[in-house]
Amino acid sequence: MSKFKTIKITKGSGGFGGPLILTPDETKKYVISVTGGGIHPVAQAIADKSGAIAVDQFKNPVDKKETFCAVIDCGGNARVGTYPKLKIPTVDIKVQGPAGPLAKFITEDIFVSAVKVNNIEVLEDGENAEKNTAEVDQNATKQEYLKRKKELENEFKEKKEQEVSSKNPILKVIDKVGRAAGEFTAVFYQSGRETLENVIRNILPFMAFIATIVGIINYTGIGDLIAKALVPLSGNIIGLLAIGLIVGLPFLSPLLAPGAVMAAIVGTLIGQQIGNGNIDPSFALPALFAINGQVGCDFIPVGLTLGEADPETVTVGVPSVLFSRIITSPIGVLVGFLFSIGL
Repeated sequence: MSKFKTIKITKGSGGFGGPLILTPDETKKYVISVTGGGIHPVAQAIADKSGAIAVDQFKNPVDKKETFCAVIDCGGNARVGTYPKLKIPTVDIKVQGPAGPLAKFITEDIFVSAVKVNNIEVLEDGENAEKNTAEVDQNATKQEYLKRKKELENEFKEKKEQEVSSKNPILKVIDKVGRAAGEFTAVFYQSGRETLENVIRNILPFMAFIATIVGIINYTGIGDLIAKALVPLSGNIIGLLAIGLIVGLPFLSPLLAPGAVMAAIVGTLIGQQIGNGNIDPSFALPALFAINGQVGCDFIPVGLTLGEADPETVTVGVPSVLFSRIITSPIGVLVGFLFSIGL
């Protein structure tokens, strides 16, 4: 009897996608947890109920060919669509729908969000058999459809080639110029549409979120407390170096990086203090480097996966980049300070 079991993962309250019905095997038997801070309980529950093995992708990276499913905690940046793009079933523990630059890859058949431990269940053998039969029928229908589609495309292509070959040279040139112009227009039209969709889906909601948070901070008076704590650090190069060092710590940077929320809020507060005259404007540039030392630290294992790096490379690369931020973050502050002299 196989040690692996089929599980069903459904979306949680307010979630998107699913249900995912998954079965690990000897080739794909790892549940990767890309959440920071060890193996997430949802990843462990998936592993326990399916017979797979849960691993922390930050510490023990697994090749995508061996990945059964990925558990993430992304709120809408590029990471949320990375694993769906790689055709890896993705479980997001946050409430999240299609978003980010890879939103088109986030579909209900490979992605599910707002998942908690109680959203994972083991299917009985009868349900598995029914599922497998349905999958066979569906795959057969899909293969038949794809075959017929390819035949029609070939017929259309042959017909077009015959039409083009029968034209005189002048009409051929006109046809080529018109086709090239049409393709050029289509590319830029699609680019503009995707840009607007990205702005509406990702940038505007994030701006609204930051505006709300900053408004709450200022209304409750927390903003004044944070500002008073930041002014002594932000108004001199030693304090900015300290901020850069703190946000670059390996155990903090992956937690501070998602969504750039910390940098956006602290940056807004420092900007207010510069506008009020409490901080010299010449410290704006080094302050920018100081609060952004953690940027991208949550994306390192994902980026290496996209680059098809070997597991050994990922194992060395993730801690190397994280520890390097302790050095590069303060250096960035110093560079910003040197370039701001005289501003």
